[in-house]
Amino acid sequence: MLGVGLAGLGYASVVERNSFRLRRFDVPVLERGRRPVRILHLSDLHLTPRRTMLINWVRSLGALEPDLVVNTGDSIAHPDAVPSLLHALEPLLSRQGLFVYGSNDLYAPKPKNPARYLWRTSKNERRQHVPSLPWEELGAGMAAEGWLDMNNTTARIKVGDLDVAVAGIHDSHISRDRYDLVAGPAPADADLRLGVMHSPEPRNMSLFAADGYELLLAGHTHGGQLCIPFYGALVTNCGIDRARVKGLSRHDGSWLHVSAGLGTSPYAPARFACFPEATLLTLLPRR
Repeated sequence: MLGVGLAGLGYASVVERNSFRLRRFDVPVLERGRRPVRILHLSDLHLTPRRTMLINWVRSLGALEPDLVVNTGDSIAHPDAVPSLLHALEPLLSRQGLFVYGSNDLYAPKPKNPARYLWRTSKNERRQHVPSLPWEELGAGMAAEGWLDMNNTTARIKVGDLDVAVAGIHDSHISRDRYDLVAGPAPADADLRLGVMHSPEPRNMSLFAADGYELLLAGHTHGGQLCIPFYGALVTNCGIDRARVKGLSRHDGSWLHVSAGLGTSPYAPARFACFPEATLLTLLPRR
């Protein structure tokens, strides 16, 4: 039994953790007659400077030439990781892009019992009151290349042929979300209304949907990270249900995509039955 357990741990921490996948979904969200546009959704890299395989794989995504790149946070996990992240994103930074933060962009991970994840979320458990990671440098690096900081703000952008209204919020997992700062009906004259957040908390998703945002993007869950084959995620680490812990689904009439993300905490470097992923969403006219 010990040998089987060690083999499973080795597979989860070495093989599956580094077996990056690109998922693809078609989303029928556009008006008839509109040309398709492609959104590359990245999330939860939790990057440390020496994760060369992850860095190189993200760089390879530049060949997709997406119309828009959306980064839903938890990009770094080390004080020196910003240059590595910008190097990873370099082939994508010339594309239209936007981002929000996750808690791990501000607060460095700390060692803890990973089994706690199975019976409680990590919401607001951080006792750090002053950010310990260079989140300002992180944001400035992406913004310097033209990506939009969408933390608790709204914007209008051009994506392909589309006029897109975007609203984004900071991470609800550390109570920095301020939906009141973006609240109100989404612009009716936009071709697409996009809501962006790190953690897919149902209360915020419902607010986005009620305001008319048709496509919602989030990360945070890691898809459950340690899953059981044919059963799925044991937990989601937030308020969303297990059935929607990753992938494309609906919420209050809006489309929702939750990314299972590309990384893990340095102190829980394993995935099982939940491959690390990025997602290419092709937005199509409604049928």
